[in-house]
Amino acid sequence: MSPLALSILISSLSTGTIITMSSYHWLFAWFGLEMNTLAVIPLISKPHHPRATEAATKYFLTQAAAAAMILFASTLNAWSSGQWTILHPTTQPAALMMLIALAMKLGLAPMHFWYPEVLQGSSLPTALLMSTWQKLAPLALLLMMLNHLPQTALFTLGLLSAYIGGWAGINQTQTRKIMAFSSIAHMGWLLIALTLSYNLTALTLLIYLTMTSAMFLALIPSTTKTITDVGTTWTQNPTLLTLTMITLMSLGGLPPLTGFMPKWLIIKELTTLQLSPLAAALAMASLPSLFFYIRMAYFTTLTTPPTTTTTEQKWRHTQPTPPSLSLTTTMTMLALPMTSLLHHSL
Repeated sequence: MSPLALSILISSLSTGTIITMSSYHWLFAWFGLEMNTLAVIPLISKPHHPRATEAATKYFLTQAAAAAMILFASTLNAWSSGQWTILHPTTQPAALMMLIALAMKLGLAPMHFWYPEVLQGSSLPTALLMSTWQKLAPLALLLMMLNHLPQTALFTLGLLSAYIGGWAGINQTQTRKIMAFSSIAHMGWLLIALTLSYNLTALTLLIYLTMTSAMFLALIPSTTKTITDVGTTWTQNPTLLTLTMITLMSLGGLPPLTGFMPKWLIIKELTTLQLSPLAAALAMASLPSLFFYIRMAYFTTLTTPPTTTTTEQKWRHTQPTPPSLSLTTTMTMLALPMTSLLHHSL
């Protein structure tokens, strides 16, 4: 893809997200979401492979259906209330329809079936973009209309996403599908945090973006597609693979690392609000996710695959490390002591 076309697509993507996040009118929010969707489709289909074309088609159909549902719900709400403002109280059917549409855009369970398939057909940089930047606009809309959404539906979607993201990821061997189900599980935790506190939501989103970016930036230099590929890259860059293992542990939420922070705070808030059964169910939902993260970490650094060379390290084939990887991995490993500072400053 030419640099001019790429710059136009990236600027359109950024502009669409900013329009949605800063709008108070449903039509402008819908326009920003559509602009965002149309900018991503060429990036998905860029490899000119049948799998990429299939992924772009699935993404377009899903996002178009969700956008049509948002437009229909906003029109229905304007018909009954006479207001197009997002912050204006909405009717219950329109609010529920809007929640379903935004859940479809985020890839929340049970509307998640498109998300692993689209990520599997995309390149790793595009999968990183869809797992991070593409989440911002729908989450901003959810945050703006949070007071009008049914709390029971939010808790149900969050808990279902946490369980399905964990259980469905166990059977996967493709790293992009594993990261897709990891994103679904983390979105479930984020939806629960959305109902508890704005500060906690911002903190959970920030840590999710940091950990996911660190994981993809570690996979991109070696073009790692499967769990087996993760193990065979040890001879090319041992330091990068060690950081990948620690990032996987942080994604799983092990206590010394940063990934434990949002889960700890969310469970604490739920317990404080006398929602101990939901807190226990969420804690149980994190165990399957932790299993496949540990399995990936085991294949990453604790096994030595058969090699065709007698040298320990193939320094001639070492891939350049992205400059932003050092910052993201440091935040992924060492931000837990700053829990109180981050929680009260965001």
